[in-house]
Amino acid sequence: MADTVSKQKRSEIMSLVRSKETKIEITFRKALWQKGLRYRKNSTKYFGKPDILLKRYKTVIFLDSCFWHGCKKHCRMPATRKEYWEAKIERNKQRDKEVINHYKKLGWKIFRIWEHQIAKEQNIIIDKIIKKIQRTLYF
Repeated sequence: MADTVSKQKRSEIMSLVRSKETKIEITFRKALWQKGLRYRKNSTKYFGKPDILLKRYKTVIFLDSCFWHGCKKHCRMPATRKEYWEAKIERNKQRDKEVINHYKKLGWKIFRIWEHQIAKEQNIIIDKIIKKIQRTLYF
């Protein structure tokens, strides 16, 4: 199936796709800040470039887009260049596993949160993160 827009238009559309400072990231970070958690964002010094790094608590948080990380509920593969997109998404999933294993070996806490979860359960998720951090601090 051919693309419905020109190559130039497709390039323009794709250039607008953000890899950081997305709406979900900004909203989630603001909520963390309001709860008193201080963090670094998109730190290139750490493996996998976590969206949010809570160094003091040895915690990394990744906010995963349903499309780019292959959410089983919401990822809809484009009809054009299907093989390319399947390979791309599969490689992203593999990279996610590598990042998880890296931080597990170091004893860090890892949170991978789907875009759709943030939209519906942001406060619940943040409370769970805080509880998990507090449990490891006092015991």
